[in-house]
Amino acid sequence: MSIEFKVEGMSCQHCVAAVTRAIQEHDAHAQVHVDLPAGKVAVQSGASVDTLKAAIDDAGYTVVAVDGH
Repeated sequence: MSIEFKVEGMSCQHCVAAVTRAIQEHDAHAQVHVDLPAGKVAVQSGASVDTLKAAIDDAGYTVVAVDGH
């Protein structure tokens, strides 16, 4: 499934790595693309939307919108 999250709090490459790692801890095969200027995280994964959202939240970022589920 492809899903896009609008995420607040990401500002640097460390943030990109942290979000990517958090998602891939739940789905090692997930494809993650982070667009820092837009504050968007696009994910292709078999994990549920709730699981992915929780992973981003647990990494210290705030999901403010979800598109594509």
